[in-house]
Amino acid sequence: MISPYLQLLITAHIIATIDEDGFVDSVSSPYVLAQECAADAVEFVEFPFRYFLARRCLVQRIEQVLLDWFESAAPWQLVETDFYEQYEFSMLDVDLPESLSPLAWPSNLSELRRSVATLFNVALNDRVTLLAHKLAPGQRIAIHNDYLGGENETHRLTVQLNRGLRDGDGGLFMLFNSFDPNDIHRVIRPITGSGLGFEIGENSNHAVSRLHRGERYTLVYSFHAQIPTNLHSGHP
Repeated sequence: MISPYLQLLITAHIIATIDEDGFVDSVSSPYVLAQECAADAVEFVEFPFRYFLARRCLVQRIEQVLLDWFESAAPWQLVETDFYEQYEFSMLDVDLPESLSPLAWPSNLSELRRSVATLFNVALNDRVTLLAHKLAPGQRIAIHNDYLGGENETHRLTVQLNRGLRDGDGGLFMLFNSFDPNDIHRVIRPITGSGLGFEIGENSNHAVSRLHRGERYTLVYSFHAQIPTNLHSGHP
């Protein structure tokens, strides 16, 4: 019997053509999460909320093209709320350069959605949103859980992109055991190309530490469960 991860890998190879250098061509998928799953390169954690860490989610060539575009011509808009200040825009509502357009192709987003659904063992509907975020020096994201309930997104994948941030540069992804900012579960370095996926619930508390140097870019994919998942409840 073929495992779910091997089936994903077979599907991904049917959809994608990747050359010997690991570069994506003009008709292939830029996503490699299925391959990472098949190679046991994804860590899955159940507590304090369900999440996974993947060492790589994109082929390397498109990471560099993305960074070049983010730094030169992307249509960033400053957004300020009560718990964060950052630049962002929707990758699905702009005209992407031709070399980046595969990121938004429905077939490629469906492939990525299937990988996420398999990891969480949940049925996800066809709706996928994709935002780009940028933190500049001095900006941070305070503790929050992204939980809105109702028919809002239930699962998220964040993919890091940067020019090699060091620990002292800040921009660290922090996960918490509770809504107490001192109750830290794990601190994750924003290694470029790596991914963090998580199930959104009242316990999915996370934050990003203040950025001191450089620029921290993130691709943020949001997914919606077909049937409400049994999410944990938690902080007051």
